[in-house]
Amino acid sequence: MALVAPLHVVSRHDTHRGISIMSLAALIAGLLLLLGIHSLRIVADPWRTKQRERFGELGWKAIFSLASVIGLAVVVVGYAGARPNSPLLWNSAVWARHVAALLTLPAFVLLLAAYVPGTRIKAAVGHPMLAGIVLWAIAHLAANGRLCDAILFGGFLLWAVTDYLSCRRRDKAEARRQYVSTGWSRDFVALTLGAAAWWLFARYGHEWLVGVRPFG
Repeated sequence: MALVAPLHVVSRHDTHRGISIMSLAALIAGLLLLLGIHSLRIVADPWRTKQRERFGELGWKAIFSLASVIGLAVVVVGYAGARPNSPLLWNSAVWARHVAALLTLPAFVLLLAAYVPGTRIKAAVGHPMLAGIVLWAIAHLAANGRLCDAILFGGFLLWAVTDYLSCRRRDKAEARRQYVSTGWSRDFVALTLGAAAWWLFARYGHEWLVGVRPFG
């Protein structure tokens, strides 16, 4: 009888470890698909151009969207499964988590500025969505120190920085991207929408999606 309990505990431990390994593998696979499809212009632009010609604009967009949705879904499932038992790589101070929550505010503003035409933000940054993802990833790396966090947010950070630099080099080389601002009113719209989206997601969406309330 004395051997039953230890064997049972070991069995449960191995099961949890197996689930974590499978979840981490899913997380990595999802990231490779999601970020890979968004990196084709960086690493395989001629192939991407041929596929667009082969399938047509609508067909290529459908394939791109489907791959993105599948990749994102696998990332979410993998991260959710890996998070409970993921090894801790570094400890995050409580104040760092609050700073990280506030740092996501400009990230949301930059994200919305990408869709509001004529902002001074876009004229200055060029690719505000990628800049916003950089801030978002840094904020979450500061607040989370698990292995799965390093993989997820570190992967997004590496991709966003690489893609941003690539886009800026391409803009400069082709001399085709001139982001013209049309007044502060457009920036006000981006700031307002970004702040509203940030508050709504922090208040309702984050806990539903991740299970964590950013402000306790």
